[in-house]
Amino acid sequence: MGSNIAVIGTGYVGLTTGACFSHLGHNVVCADIDPDKVERLSRGEIPILEAGLEEIVREGLQSGRLRFVLGAEHAVADAEFAYLCVPTPQSADGSADLSYIEAAARQIAPHLAPESIVVNKSTVPVGSTRFVEHALGRSDVYVVSNPEFLREGSAVNDFFHPDRVVIGSDDQSAAIRVASLYIGVPAPLMVTDPASAETIKYASNAFLATKLSYVNAVAALCEAVGADVNDVVLGMGYDKRIGHEFLRPGPGWGGSCFPKDSRALVYIAREAGYSFDLLDGVIAVNEEQFERTARKILDMAGTPTPTVAAWGLTFKANTDDRRDSPAVEVIRRLVRAGARVRAYDPTVRGELPEAPEVEVCDDAYAASEGADVVAVLTEWDEFKWLDLDKVADAMAAARVVDCRNLLDRGALLRRGFSYQGIGRN
Repeated sequence: MGSNIAVIGTGYVGLTTGACFSHLGHNVVCADIDPDKVERLSRGEIPILEAGLEEIVREGLQSGRLRFVLGAEHAVADAEFAYLCVPTPQSADGSADLSYIEAAARQIAPHLAPESIVVNKSTVPVGSTRFVEHALGRSDVYVVSNPEFLREGSAVNDFFHPDRVVIGSDDQSAAIRVASLYIGVPAPLMVTDPASAETIKYASNAFLATKLSYVNAVAALCEAVGADVNDVVLGMGYDKRIGHEFLRPGPGWGGSCFPKDSRALVYIAREAGYSFDLLDGVIAVNEEQFERTARKILDMAGTPTPTVAAWGLTFKANTDDRRDSPAVEVIRRLVRAGARVRAYDPTVRGELPEAPEVEVCDDAYAASEGADVVAVLTEWDEFKWLDLDKVADAMAAARVVDCRNLLDRGALLRRGFSYQGIGRN
């Protein structure tokens, strides 16, 4: 028989966590403060694009193991576990705003059953377990860290097939109880202290960001010496100590995690008296990559006020998330430089709030109409299968800057396109 779990917050992490736990056989009540959102979720309407999530939400609703309620206090009365999955917005200096975490903890505190466990699932600064304990003010309730490692676009699969499950607790019995929730999930289980668990989350994402900045720097070197970055990273990746993952150059890295967690780790280190210069450099290289990419596109266009067809707006394919999207950042720089941008992304219709000057088109062909250059900014598979002759006919000049090295370079050259990739000429 499953456990009773409350999930506070139905954003990306909370909704995925709640739905997946219900699929494992637990009874889950997800709470939010937005009545319209609660109503839509109760009908099985999913507000985000995430493969497989709608199906398991609907399954949970139909089985009765998943419910959505308005107000955190209405979710925790019978809960053995209360997962905090609320936002932790970041200030410019990298510090996290814990006001939502504190408010949620104070809201549920009077309603928690004795011996229940509050679980930090949100990405929170090191030391937040103690912060939540203080906010709860309950000596008969445990607080445990259980960081999430969900990748957008594959979050459901990541929940059921994670690389590891990390639990941070000073109380062994509480850690074992949280671990029992994951019975049926085939993954190594690591139990450590709360500070180490919280640091693992930040350090993991910052390391992946480091690999991406490194490969983008290698791509710049390849362009300078005439090497092909695709071959270089293939040769690197065969080394088992390096591996192939996160060695794909692009316009820069972004999304909801890497920028936030990298800046946060720099801030945490600085507050603890350590200057994390290496990670500062990783972030600086990423900023340079945005500028290098925009300059590459403008140079290829060959005119002071070009029309640019931007293919892709999300920070990566298979998600509708544009938070800190490198595609949007590059487009902003193009607009500031005087370019007219016509964009297409399969998840975007109407205006682009992040860059209202951009004309959003209904398909890639429409975006290419009259363009001086096409810039591939997100690695959507559909871009690989477009009719290149039709694209060339629509453009003012057949030029492509493939910022994801996604397209078939040979096919483009055979059709008369001028081509540049990232780290390959």
